[in-house]
Order: sequence, then C-alpha cells, then structure tokens
Amino acid sequence: MRSGKVALVEALKRLTTRVHLMSESYLKFATTPAVTRTQIQYFDQPRRSSSATTSSEPRDLLTAEEAEFISQRDSFYIATVTEDGWPYVQHRGGKPGFLRVLSPSQLAFADYKGNRQMLSTGNLAANARVALFLMDYPQRNRLKIRGHARVKDAREHPELVSQLAEKDAQPLVERFYIVDVVAFDWNCSKYITPRYTAEEVAVAIAPLEERITELEAQLKAATHATSPIGTQ
Repeated sequence: MRSGKVALVEALKRLTTRVHLMSESYLKFATTPAVTRTQIQYFDQPRRSSSATTSSEPRDLLTAEEAEFISQRDSFYIATVTEDGWPYVQHRGGKPGFLRVLSPSQLAFADYKGNRQMLSTGNLAANARVALFLMDYPQRNRLKIRGHARVKDAREHPELVSQLAEKDAQPLVERFYIVDVVAFDWNCSKYITPRYTAEEVAVAIAPLEERITELEAQLKAATHATSPIGTQ
C-alpha cells in the first residue's frame, strides 16, 4: 500500500513549479504611498522604488506563457470596487479556456444568467478597475492581473456570442466582460497547498491502476498453474 501512495505522490510531483520575477509595472500600481510607509514602519525601508504609475507609462503585455496559462484555467476570481469603496470578489468558472486572450493586452469572457444581483456588473458601471486572480493548484502557480473592464450587452453584440461562448451555453449568455490589461504578476509558490481535480487524479493514478490489473492477472495465472490437479 505504501509503495502505491509513494508512486501517486511522485506522479503528482511531476507537475513542476515555475519561477517568475515580479512585474515592475504591477509593483508600481500596488505600492501606494500608504504601502511604502507601512514597509518603512516594519522593515525600515521600502521594498522597492514605488514611483507612481501614470497612464502615459507602458502597460504590461501578456506573453505566450501567460496566454497558455490562462487558456488552461477552468476558473478564476474577479474583484471589483463598489461606489462606497468596498472590494467585492466573485468566482467565475467554465471549461478550460473560457477566459479568452483576445490580444496581448485584452481578455474577455462571457457572463451567463445567474441570481440577477448584478453586483460586479453594477460596480463596473461606476468604477472600471478590476483584479483577476488565477490559480493553478497542482503546479502551485498563481497569476494576478489588474485592468479596466467594460461590459457589453449580448443582445447588442450577437457577433460576440459565437466568439466568446461555448456552443451549448450560447443561449444563456447575457453579457460579456472585456478586460484591458494594465499589469500582471506571477506570485511565488510559497504557502500554496497543491489540490487536484478528479480528472487530474485519474490521469495521475492511471498507470498504477494498469499495473495493479496486470499484477492481478499474473497472480491469478500463477495460482491457477500451481493448483493441485483436480482443484483447477
């Protein structure tokens, strides 16, 4: 039993962790004067230069690596800001790749019929700022994206339905979120607990199950061959 568990762990560990450097643009957006003062309070100096980012500075452009990572995700979290300044976070899920990369600076996804609270959509009508949080638990990677989002009514943009929604879900589409990427950052893997979907576990243990079936067949054949005459 122990050898089987070890093999399972080793199979899951083959999903390796990437190492990334923090985006300077993302850090500039995140490191406000209050953050800088707090860094000085606790560490005697700011972590890095925190010069303010202006609209004239270049934005981070998604590379092929980010595009591939995004295309493999089946869920993400999106944060908006209420008119009163409160953060609000929602989960979005779908088939892998439902969050589409339209260009190195633009993302989009279809939004479907739900509970009709319209919280995220309403927040964006007053404040276009969003933050996306994408997790890959098996490889212990996470990608954070900041941007400005706008919402398009599906009734007014039928051409986007086939472009951004799976065929079987198209009748349920109510709107689309278009996100203009401003900055992104890869986090380190520290403190991310690996988690696996049922499909990922099935793939990992498939060789073990095949080996068990093979050994059971061999054992059955050996037992049959060594049984005394008359008991077979």
